[in-house]
Amino acid sequence: MKVTDPELIEVFDNFAFDEVLAHSSLGTRTRLMVQLAALIGCPALSEYRVMLGAALTAGVTPVEVKEIVYQAVPYTGMGRAFDFIHAANDVLTERGVPLPLPGQATVTADTRAGQGRAVQGQIVGADRVDHLYASAPADELHFQRFLSANCFGDYITRTGIDVPVRELLTFALLAALGGCDPQVRAHVAANLNVGNDRRTLISVLTVILPFIGYPRTLNALAAINEVAPASSEGH
Repeated sequence: MKVTDPELIEVFDNFAFDEVLAHSSLGTRTRLMVQLAALIGCPALSEYRVMLGAALTAGVTPVEVKEIVYQAVPYTGMGRAFDFIHAANDVLTERGVPLPLPGQATVTADTRAGQGRAVQGQIVGADRVDHLYASAPADELHFQRFLSANCFGDYITRTGIDVPVRELLTFALLAALGGCDPQVRAHVAANLNVGNDRRTLISVLTVILPFIGYPRTLNALAAINEVAPASSEGH
């Protein structure tokens, strides 16, 4: 596009890779990881391939690359994640990375529900999880069990990326998906629970803005302001 659309690319590159980065506190690797997550959420397959190459060059590891796309599955659904899994495999193979990568699972079929609920409690709050179970109608209770065993047990308990960074990835994914305002608010609170502060969340939004656009960014910013207003950190 530098040949076909030089003015657009000059504007975009100056904004996304100069002006925007001056307003973010994220390190390069974390910044690229949340950008990859947001591109999956959009979804933006072609841009994902480009940014994935940049991320690998900058030191994001193959395991981290696969964990980002695996973690997208419970939030975007396999229907959206499928093409990104194959894109990641293609780029890794082109770079000579042998697949499959070493396994990162820490649960079994017998332990996924218990360990999932435990990490869900760590992230969301144990009292909140207990309330969700207790208040669910009988014909909806299986969704709470799915969340504990599948969303948290099968995915969030994996190694390769620690829980605080996984929560940043989840926040970026949900913001990029759009139409997930209650979940974005919930994961603003979850990020605070695991040690990510307002400044970090605003930095995430700042670096994904050029890729997801203003409407979704401003919706997610409203969620931050609702759950963690500026005055809460003395701003």
